[in-house]
Amino acid sequence: MTKPRKVSTIVASAGVAADPVYGGLIPPLFASDTFRWPDSDTRPDYDYSRTVNPNRDMLAAALAELEGAAGGVATNSGQSAALLALLLLPTGSLVVAPHDCYGGTYRLIKGFEEQGRLRSTFIDMLDDEAFDRAMAEDPALLWIETPSNPLLRITDIADRAARAKRAGALVIADNTLPTPCRQRPLALGCDLVMHSTTKALNGHGDLFGGALLAADAGLVEKIQWWANAAGLSASAHDSWQTLRGLRTLPLRVERQEATAQRIAEWLAAQDRVAAVHYPGLSTHPGHELAERQQQGPGFMISFRVKGGDEAAAAFLSGLDLITLASSLGGFATLICKPSTMTHGGMPPKVQKEAGIYPDLLRLSIGLEDADDLIADLARGFGSA
Repeated sequence: MTKPRKVSTIVASAGVAADPVYGGLIPPLFASDTFRWPDSDTRPDYDYSRTVNPNRDMLAAALAELEGAAGGVATNSGQSAALLALLLLPTGSLVVAPHDCYGGTYRLIKGFEEQGRLRSTFIDMLDDEAFDRAMAEDPALLWIETPSNPLLRITDIADRAARAKRAGALVIADNTLPTPCRQRPLALGCDLVMHSTTKALNGHGDLFGGALLAADAGLVEKIQWWANAAGLSASAHDSWQTLRGLRTLPLRVERQEATAQRIAEWLAAQDRVAAVHYPGLSTHPGHELAERQQQGPGFMISFRVKGGDEAAAAFLSGLDLITLASSLGGFATLICKPSTMTHGGMPPKVQKEAGIYPDLLRLSIGLEDADDLIADLARGFGSA
């Protein structure tokens, strides 16, 4: 049995020397929308780019190896990957998801429920009794997001996946925040893993993309069928560019994580901070589980500013280096206010139940120097 390759080797070698004509080191961009058939009865390996494309296949193969998957597809956005997972379910299926999940995930699931396509139950994934009640309702899909966005709560993937499978459910994990560098949900029992490749996997803030990967080859075939039928596949250019961004993923994550650890510790020592959420802090409720389940705490931090909504707004207005924007995982450090930005589609009551308050801010740490970022955060507190 071949020993699995390391992450850095996978991303450095993906698609290298795959040029079938000139033998170029860098894989070429196959931008054509269609391909020549040898005759009308013999379909070539690549015939039409919505269905199959060499660049998309190279990216999907690299991501599958990173996640230990049998295969999967690259989609045109993270939301397309989430949609693709839901398209696998029969009408009326029950989806169990975390009550503090990404706002776009909540909006998509609730939208399908309002149309009568499926049913949903949003629970505190850390509450054993709530989880058991949900599993007793015959769910078709358990949606795991850990660390959660934006509170970075840690779900025990192995435990929840095993219990969901006993209940007959498929299990999907959104692995966008930790990336395969820090977490591999399929190895912990999940059936599916999804990504917004817009974020850390590309890392350069210049495209949209997603991916849905499966542990089982039969499930991969279903994913590929639906991606083609629904037109959810990524373009050749975005696939090519995402693979280029993927080359530096381990280096970027290591640097971003080291900076995030410093900043989280600095925030925890500030009098004007009411709470800091970061798995790398020993005070974080899921710290010990994160140490067992992940290979590092990641580059995301969230914190609450003392003084409420007005103090948070004043803090944001005082920042100069850190940009107010709703994405994450890129080279630049971004901050957002989840209650009005990433989770604005959640009703206020639902936000409150999930612990998403108006004074909660989310940081995605980039590649800037830690001292410069801390100085900018200090400027923000000076304004607050």
